[in-house]
Amino acid sequence: MSEPISSPEPPIPNPQSPIPFFPLAIATFFGVGYAPVAPGTFGSAAGLLVWWILPASPTIQLVAIIAIFAVGSWGGSVAERHFGRTDPGQVVIDEVMGVLITLFMNPVGWIGALAAFFLFRLFDVIKPYPSNHLERLHGGVGVMADDGMAAIYANLVLRFGLWIFR
Repeated sequence: MSEPISSPEPPIPNPQSPIPFFPLAIATFFGVGYAPVAPGTFGSAAGLLVWWILPASPTIQLVAIIAIFAVGSWGGSVAERHFGRTDPGQVVIDEVMGVLITLFMNPVGWIGALAAFFLFRLFDVIKPYPSNHLERLHGGVGVMADDGMAAIYANLVLRFGLWIFR
């Protein structure tokens, strides 16, 4: 099965698909993914908000990351069927998870969190190996896995930067 060719126009939802409200709400992070420009950047900003709200407990943050990966994989699969595309731009739950992974166990304040935001966006865009291969995994797992790997790279670079500047 080949991927549809993407066009500069926004994708049209599959008219045969009933609107699956809850999984689309998860995948778009409650509508953030419908931002008219740079939805991934808005999704990453939403990830900063989630990080700020979560307790600083590594256990709670790890549980949140795992839970977001699980529900994001499900929501991402439903969104791919609904929008008729692989990894539709409206799906931003992967960016929320990516920011949480980037910040995981990195003791930072808001300046460090902003650095994490920019590092994650950089690695999410350039998708270094194996991130570029993980996005080829089937369905929502591929949607989530490539951003997870990009976030691991960003986490390590942030960790190194904190070590250098301390």
